Order: sequence, then C-alpha cells, then structure tokens
Amino acid sequence: MQIVTSVNRCLLILIAFLMVDQNHRQAVAKDDRPNILFCISDDQSFTHTGANGDPVVKTPAFDRVAREGLRFIHAFCDAPTCGPSRSAILTGQPIWRLEQAGNIHSTLPAKFATYTELLEQKGYSIGYTGKGWSPGRLEPGGRVTNPAGQRFNQKQKKPSFNGIRGTDYAGNFKDFLNQVPSGKPFCFWLGTSEPHRHFQEGSGKQSGKDPADVLVPPIFPDNDIVRNDLLDYLVEVEHFDSMVARAIAELELRGELDNTMVVITSDHGMPFPRAKASLYDAGSRVPLAIRWPEGIKKANRVISSFTNLSDLAPTFLKAADIVPPKMMIGRDLLPIFRGETTTHSGSAFIAMERHDGCRLGGKGYPCRAIRTKDYLYIHNFEPGRWPSGSPDPTVCARSIPFGEIDSSPTKTFMMKNRHQHGIAKLSELAFGMRPAEELYDLSNDPHQLVNLAGSTKLAKVQEQLRKQLFDHLEETKDPRLIGEEIAWDHYPYYGKISTPGWKVDPKPE
Repeated sequence: MQIVTSVNRCLLILIAFLMVDQNHRQAVAKDDRPNILFCISDDQSFTHTGANGDPVVKTPAFDRVAREGLRFIHAFCDAPTCGPSRSAILTGQPIWRLEQAGNIHSTLPAKFATYTELLEQKGYSIGYTGKGWSPGRLEPGGRVTNPAGQRFNQKQKKPSFNGIRGTDYAGNFKDFLNQVPSGKPFCFWLGTSEPHRHFQEGSGKQSGKDPADVLVPPIFPDNDIVRNDLLDYLVEVEHFDSMVARAIAELELRGELDNTMVVITSDHGMPFPRAKASLYDAGSRVPLAIRWPEGIKKANRVISSFTNLSDLAPTFLKAADIVPPKMMIGRDLLPIFRGETTTHSGSAFIAMERHDGCRLGGKGYPCRAIRTKDYLYIHNFEPGRWPSGSPDPTVCARSIPFGEIDSSPTKTFMMKNRHQHGIAKLSELAFGMRPAEELYDLSNDPHQLVNLAGSTKLAKVQEQLRKQLFDHLEETKDPRLIGEEIAWDHYPYYGKISTPGWKVDPKPE
C-alpha cells in the first residue's frame, strides 16, 4: 500500500512537472513579435537592382522581397557617408542631432538610444555580421560593443574575386540562429562590405557580363573604362544579394521566414564621382524592399511615399510593441505596411558634414538638402570649400586629390581628361566648386546636371523649398539653424591618416 502511494505521488509530481513545462513552452511560443533581418550593402545606388530596372545586375533576393512585400522608390539615406548613415539608421535620428556621429571616422555617443539595445532590453536576441556601425571608434562615445549587436564573424568563404571579403555573412547568420533560444525573437544585422571599393578590375567581364549592356548614367563619360568599372561594381552588388538569398533560405528552412521582417537596403550610393559623399540621387537614393507577410497587407506594392532610412528604427520598435523614445524622430512605416491612406511624407531630408577630412584643417563640406517628387534643393553652407575635397593631396588625410571620392578607374580617367571636350563639364560637376544654392528640376533633369538656382522662372519654387528645408532643420534642432555651437569641423578624426602632419584644427577658444 505504501509502495502504491509512493508511485502515485511520483506520477502526480511527474504530471505536474510536465504541465509546468507545457505551460512554459506555451508561454514561450506566445511571443509572436516579429524577427528582424536587416540586410545592408555598402555603397549601392537605387537603380542597381533588377526590380528597380537595371538590365545587367542579377538580384533575385531583392527582387523576391520586393515582389512578396513592398518596394520603396523614394527611399533616401540620411547622409551619403558610411558612419553617419548607419548612426541615423540605428538611432532613428538625422545626423545633425547626433553630435560627433554626424562625421565619418568618429563615434556614436551612448546617450543616443539605438533600436538594437531597446529590442535587446525587451527580450530580443541581437547580433550582426560583417560591417555593423562603422567606421570609427566606439570607446570615446562611451560604448564598448558595436551597437549593431553581438559579432558573428567566424565563418569564412573564399570569394570569387579580389576585393570581395572572405566573410561568409550568411554562414555567420546561421551560427547566430543556432544560439537563439527557442521561441525568442531575434534582430540580426547582415552588413556586407560589398560593393565598397576596391574592385578587381575585369571581374565584370570575367563573370560573363557584356560592357555593351551597361546603362551609363549621364554624370559619367561613356567609354570602355567607365563601363567596365560599372560592371565590376555590379559583380559586388550581386555578391551582397547572394548572401541575402542564402540567409532567406535559412529562415525558410527553419520555418521562420513569414514571421521575420526582412529589410534590404544600402547605407548610401555607389562609390563613383558625383555619387557617394554627395547629396545628389546617385549618392543618397537607395534601394529599399521590405517583406513581412504577417504585418504587410497587399504585397507586391510599389511605395512612392518618401522615406529616410532613419524611419526604420521606430518601425522596428513599433512592430515589436515598443514605444520609441522621444529622441527618435523618424516616422514608423507601419501605416504603409497596413495599406492605410497616408501622407507619410512628400519629401526626404539629406545632410553632410565631414566625410574623409580632405580639406585643410580637416574641414568638412556642410550641406543640407530636401528632395521632393519634382525637385532637389541643396543648401551649401560653406561654398568656398572644395565639395569633393581639395585637389591638393597634401591636405587630405588619405593623401589623394579630391579625396572625398574613392580612387577608381572612372575617377582617374575624369581627372586626367578634365579639360577635354565632352568630359570637361562632367569633371567640373564632379570635382569643381559649387554655389551656395542648387536647384534641380527632376522632370526635365533626373540626373541633376543643370543647376537652376537663381533662375527667374523657378524663383518661387526655390524660395519655397529653402523655407521648407530651413523650417524642418529649425524644428528638429539643427545647430546650424538654431545658433548652437557648430563643432563638426573640430571633432576628433579616428580614421587612418596617410598624410604626415595632417590634423584637425582645434576648436577656437
């Protein structure tokens, strides 16, 4: 009798344990907040995906996400330079609110909340591979880890061409997934270093691409040098897309894809003259596609509303039922996801301060822009400075002329032939000085080649856009508009310095 009672007691304890375990499993499974896979290339312009119309590049992952989700045709980075753009993405704020983080090769002060740390505080597993927040030093800003998350970079894969990193980004994403606790949502940053320069010259041709098929933007001369340079660039765009495709396949294999918000974009435009480090579309307009079946109604939509990438941070937080902090002034995209009639935005705002320190004293080229459907208006605060860096390499931290523009076959050709007929105008647009105000009529000049600022015909448009831009800057507390200290020219520069004796001018007493 006593033995039976003991057995019954053991059975009751076992049943109770199983019920507790079952309840625990159910509680874990009830966390139906979406996972987030954020995929960001390094230096890719809007036009260079299949879905956005390029006839040469093959981007099946981007095209699929666009087809099964949303494709944004008016998405813009907050700054056409790596570190500041990534700081804006993480913090949900424009760069003029981020102090040192408004410069590349700087830091991201810890007082600025990031969506990653807020998600982690609310139970998300956070990780990244490849290029997260970068380049710069985090310690001066009070951070000890990359704000993109815990680093997963162990997996390596032999690349097809020199210039492509050996990092197996998709393999590292798999490693991350393997350590995420069952039922716990995750947020992962898959950031490739491609298509950042350098490229292996001739890789485009070697991969079977025909230079004759390339669409050469009219901001460049049209010749074999430029066409092959563009082909080599597209090879690296495809490498990024292939890694995203493998990451999506891994999610599919695990049954996690449909509860994952997959975002594909770039930090800014392509590494060519009059593109990267400029406020023109080639430098600031980026591809953006988002897939999330559980949160997006009516997939395969093209979104014409304007958005900045800083809108992603509050979008991620609200999708996870987290109220964004007040400092995050980006606007979430959830109404667009739901298909609601929305006036989300009819304009995007873009900014630059110091890029690579290629003017005397490490000075930047401060400028702000407003981009609407019909116009691009740019205000250059220091028009007496060289916008693409000084032609004198001895005043550039990188020891190259016009050092805000990465070295490339296209740049070299345009510099060497800048006085030749048919090339002089394009070279002047790429390397020359610019006036305080620029205005481009996009319906007649989509590549922004003819500055109409000062024309009588568009005087009212120019005045209206200047006011709209300045009102926004004042409302969002840009120090250049509200009379606060302007320190970007004097913040420390933590990048590699190739020029002996180069230094940033100290703050005036």
